[in-house]
Amino acid sequence: MPNWIEVSLTVDGEGAEAAADVLRRYVANGIAIERTVPGGEAWPDQPIPDGPLRVSAYFPDDDQAPQTRRQIEEGLYFLSRLYPLPEPLFAPVKDEDWAEAWKRGFSPIRVGKRLLLKPTWADAEVNPNDIVIELDPGMAFGTGTHPTTQLCLQACEWFCRPAVNMVDIGTGSGILAIAAAKLGCFRVVARDIDEQAVQVAAQNVALNHVEDIVIVQHGSLEGFVNSARHFELGMANITANVIKQMANQGIQHLIYPYGRFVFSGILGDQVDDVVAALDEADLPLLGQRKLGDWVMLITQRREP
Repeated sequence: MPNWIEVSLTVDGEGAEAAADVLRRYVANGIAIERTVPGGEAWPDQPIPDGPLRVSAYFPDDDQAPQTRRQIEEGLYFLSRLYPLPEPLFAPVKDEDWAEAWKRGFSPIRVGKRLLLKPTWADAEVNPNDIVIELDPGMAFGTGTHPTTQLCLQACEWFCRPAVNMVDIGTGSGILAIAAAKLGCFRVVARDIDEQAVQVAAQNVALNHVEDIVIVQHGSLEGFVNSARHFELGMANITANVIKQMANQGIQHLIYPYGRFVFSGILGDQVDDVVAALDEADLPLLGQRKLGDWVMLITQRREP
């Protein structure tokens, strides 16, 4: 008897963000947003072609499942009145098979100049200078196929080096934290409020043999910003609304003065609001990069 139900729909970038916001209200195990065409390369000056994105999530097939499905359908219906969306697809998934369902569309992919992202179940041709990151994302965001993750991985190549310590807020599968460790950062803290993501990230950290560098933590921003920990580099690949909330919660206090904080998960029409919120939080904009509909912001903390 299946005990998970997968809900999915295929949309463009703006629709993916909006649909994910609806699904987050009713599922507890995270949302996956993946390119429907696997593979490809993303170089800093040659971004991957735009393409449709598949948004998917899982909820338990229990007594509450009919109500959850109805709520999701209603939420997406009202959203479709503002933005055209296809009908969501619902499919049962057996507990022992749910991980297999997340493997669709995830094949080895090169990002930046040196990073090779490889799912644990796939073979890949490895070049001598490749930095290989093996992943089993499970029900946690972050396979490297989504433009926001690719942008952040490129930023990791630019900014991660020996003597730099980094914090990854909303780590998901741990992909950015692992990349930072393999690119030379001497200490990385990977933090997420989703317990499932924390478990997956810890497993991927061990799989990549960087557990002596990456510390995986469960927790929110509250309290963390007032701790004694400070970092030269921060990453947050989340959503525009969450980034603005974190700006109000003092996320800048995680970073040393003149340290950089990279934010992604932002659509083009959300940039101005996010930039204003970050500037108010003493994280003025240094630069931005775009991939498809998505924008990455690079900020630097002002001197107190």
